[in-house]
Amino acid sequence: MGKVMRRSIQGRRLLNGARAYLSGPMDFVASRAFEKEHGWRNRVGQFLQSLGASVFDPWNKPAVKGFDMYGEEDVKSVETREKWTFEEGRRAALTRSRCAEAFWETLHVDLRMVDMSDFVVAYCPTNIYSVGTPHEVIVARQQRKPVLFVSPPVMFPQLGELRRRLQGDSETLGLLDGLVGAVPIKENVSGVPSLWYMPLIGSESFFDGFGFHQYRGQFGWASDTIYDEREAQRPPQRPLLRFLAEIADGNLPRKWDRRMKRFVPNDDWLLFEHSLKRRSTQPVV
Repeated sequence: MGKVMRRSIQGRRLLNGARAYLSGPMDFVASRAFEKEHGWRNRVGQFLQSLGASVFDPWNKPAVKGFDMYGEEDVKSVETREKWTFEEGRRAALTRSRCAEAFWETLHVDLRMVDMSDFVVAYCPTNIYSVGTPHEVIVARQQRKPVLFVSPPVMFPQLGELRRRLQGDSETLGLLDGLVGAVPIKENVSGVPSLWYMPLIGSESFFDGFGFHQYRGQFGWASDTIYDEREAQRPPQRPLLRFLAEIADGNLPRKWDRRMKRFVPNDDWLLFEHSLKRRSTQPVV
């Protein structure tokens, strides 16, 4: 039965009409301006659209009918956070209330986009603090939606070079060690995700990179972004874009069944046909 099903869908554009939400850190990235203009969402969104999918991108939220600019988020959003205070009193309480109210629209729109999506792509490097991304991931998984989780290697070659140049300067090296411990700066050369994510996401939905290099010529992508540099240093073993292309070609994802000790169809992938005929609304006589 399984073989017949796989043959019947072979060659179909399975992602045609599917809806994907792009989740990942936005608040504590190195540059919000860079991420909005040149970040990974731009490329992944373009790739998904070429496969026939619709893309929900929190940097470019859809217009909400009847609400002008509802929930829009830009590089100036950080200014709202800077007004936050821990002081006591009515004025401080009013300031905190305004901060929370100002961002409620953004949270509302982003979670609604998660609700409307068929699957989520989540970029979760272990060195960037994020709260919205885990929230969105959990909402998607509570609805049994697939989350394609990209956990790239995290390396700091500049740190090693700086230590080399500071050899002999014990005082400055001590300051550097203090900074590394306080931040903290932790390498994750293999890109291993948090243990909590493993059972939440499902073991076959993790990727150690995007694999932009393979499609650079097709889409005219540059080769000098931080994403390209990282993937050149350590090419991904399990790239996300290749996986998405395989789905589009008719290969529904599978998951490992540890009881049966074999791969089985992954029933989290419920991609509905959107061309269902409308039922007649004429009254029955």
